[in-house]
Amino acid sequence: MQLIRVHDKQFEPYLTAEEIDSRIKMVAQQINQDYAGKRPLFIAILNGSFMFASDLFKEITIDAEICFIKLASYKGTKSTGHVITAIGLDMDIIGRDIIIIEDIVDTGKTLSEFLPQIDHQQPSSVKIVALLHKPEAMVYPVKIDYLGFSIPSKFVVGYGLDYDGLGRNIREIYRLAE
Repeated sequence: MQLIRVHDKQFEPYLTAEEIDSRIKMVAQQINQDYAGKRPLFIAILNGSFMFASDLFKEITIDAEICFIKLASYKGTKSTGHVITAIGLDMDIIGRDIIIIEDIVDTGKTLSEFLPQIDHQQPSSVKIVALLHKPEAMVYPVKIDYLGFSIPSKFVVGYGLDYDGLGRNIREIYRLAE
């Protein structure tokens, strides 16, 4: 892996496709174990989580369903501080075990605004699975139940994560070069 350019910025290699795949298998194995005999509903948050959700769901061996919603709070490399819901949840979740799939949790704002909407619909349980977490950036306390990687508070692209629309299709994860 070598430096790449997305728009006007240089990014350096950070996580290989193999490292990501290996960690996803471990996370899925834990979910399969924890939800044995249950039928959870996975709610993937678009756009960023689509690759993670797809690869994770391929490793889920228990009965499970998946749906997608769109929440957004980023413009460029910075959070706007406002969460926008573009596509809402269209399934009945009363009494269901819910697993929210996030690509990355940094400040926690998106989930802190979305979780009360989910809780209001009276699910049996709600857990969060995130590929990436930036503990240093956390402002709103959100409990991540299943985690791929804790990373420093640097901007990343690839594997579904973008910089102003580009970079989502890169198989690896790159971080902003200094």
